[in-house]
Order: sequence, then C-alpha cells, then structure tokens
Amino acid sequence: MKFRVVCRKLYDYVRYDLKEIAFPSSLPDPPHFKKRPKLSWHDRWCIFKEATRLYGASWVRDIGPDLRPNDYKKAAEDDEEEPSNGRPGSDNGKKGKSSEPSVLEDLAVAARGGAETLKPALRRIYMARASTYTDAMKNFVETYQEGLKDQLQEKAAEGDGGRHQPQQGEEATKKQPPPPPSS
Repeated sequence: MKFRVVCRKLYDYVRYDLKEIAFPSSLPDPPHFKKRPKLSWHDRWCIFKEATRLYGASWVRDIGPDLRPNDYKKAAEDDEEEPSNGRPGSDNGKKGKSSEPSVLEDLAVAARGGAETLKPALRRIYMARASTYTDAMKNFVETYQEGLKDQLQEKAAEGDGGRHQPQQGEEATKKQPPPPPSS
C-alpha cells in the first residue's frame, strides 16, 4: 500500500510540479484580453510572402550601385541625355550625387575584395564612429558643466540672504564648523 502511494506521489510530482518548475507557465491573461484565432495555412503563407517581399525591398533600397549596376547604368544614361535636350538646369527632383561613396557602398565594394580590403573599411567606419562619439561626449560634458554652473549661480543669487553657495570643488576646502555642544 505504501509503495503505491509513494509511486503515485512521485508520478504526480513529475507530471505536474516538475513540469511547472522546468517550464514555468506565464501569468494568465487579463480578463479584457481577447485571444487571436489561429491562422490558417493560407493566411500564414500570405503573411510569409508579404514579409519576405518587404524584407527584399529593404535590401534593394539599401544596397549600392556595385550590387545593382544595371539600374544605375540606366539612370546614368538618362542623366547624360537630359543636358543634350537643352534643359541643363532641370534635375527632375533628383539630388546631386556626391563624389564620396556612402558607407554601405564602401562596405559592399570592400566585401567583394575579401578580408584584406574589408579590414581597412571597417576600421575607417569604427574610427569615424568613435570620433563622433567622443565629440558628442565632450559636448555633453561641457554643456552639462555650464548648466550646473548656471543652476548653482541662480540658487546663490535668489536665496540664502547673500550667503555664498559653494561651487563644485569648494566644499572639500572649507572646514565644517564643530557640532553644537549637547546638554
């Protein structure tokens, strides 16, 4: 009899408690929460197609002329034909191209060349970002210190009956007055 009780308790522990310990269930949903119905295979397929289409479109938009040379060749030919039509000033809403390639174009060209050309390109990107970050941090620290000085000067000017408010390094130089004698 005792052996069956022990086996039953062990079975219940493994079935219910151990499962909850190993894979805890989440909190129950709030009462106002409505569960979405499960999607059919057709709906899942349509969502998958749309997601892959959008993902592919984002890559087409991001890659440079080296990975899509035919599209850029057509655009370059159209740009060359426009000045010969007698309209040198019309750009049809297109912005002028800079002579320096974008970061993504630079990386695409470097990736084609292998690790020897990719390392310097990545180093340039890293150094540019590092210098931008250090400049931003210096600017932040300077403006923070200016704001702190302004706040301290405002507090000193508005209150304290003309008493001098200690500035940022002065509190260590002043001696504290002795505590009042207790009676």
